[in-house]
Amino acid sequence: MTPPLIHLAEAQKSAPVTDWAARIGWVVGLLVFVVFVYWLMRQGWKWRGTLQGDLPELATAPADAGEPKLRAGPSPATTPSGGGKPPLTMSGRYHGSTTAGQWLDRIVARGLGTRSRAELTLTDQGLDVVRPGAEDFFVPAAALRGARLDKGIAGKVLPEGGLLIVTWRHGDKEIDSGFRSDRAGEHPAWVAAIDRLSTTQQGTTEHSTTEHHTSTTEHTETEGAR
Repeated sequence: MTPPLIHLAEAQKSAPVTDWAARIGWVVGLLVFVVFVYWLMRQGWKWRGTLQGDLPELATAPADAGEPKLRAGPSPATTPSGGGKPPLTMSGRYHGSTTAGQWLDRIVARGLGTRSRAELTLTDQGLDVVRPGAEDFFVPAAALRGARLDKGIAGKVLPEGGLLIVTWRHGDKEIDSGFRSDRAGEHPAWVAAIDRLSTTQQGTTEHSTTEHHTSTTEHTETEGAR
């Protein structure tokens, strides 16, 4: 039979001593690692911005941008006299831009890499993007190439159709810009309106080009006859 004093001695084991030096070392090492990763991300962002340095300055909205193309509200019969229908602008978020057709090739130059709140207004002049806390920009109607519904853009994935992607040309580059309305049900109407405006503008441009070519040809033939 084991004496009671032996059982008492076994029960009174000393508590393990905390190695504070080792713990502090691990915490400091983890913080250094996090800072290093953040620094690498910042350097990569700056490097990408440098590579995209040839992207021209973004356009700003003209003083007279025209009337919004999309409108909502009561019918004219129920609208107070002189009030008209209130314009429908999209309130939501800007989720970034990429090279058109390449949803992971993020564009960060000219502030296009900064996510922000956004207010969109579409007129005959083009698409005005107002971004509180970030740089506003304007896409002239002639630069619009259409719109579509999608589910993802660099760094942001949403349910199918959760993003409004607007394709536009800036300088020699075609860009996809992703927006999400606070009321996602608005997206299809915006796709239709942007497609309609871009198609109209392209038709006008082609018609003007044809007229100019015809006029030049006729002038050349007249000069030759002389």
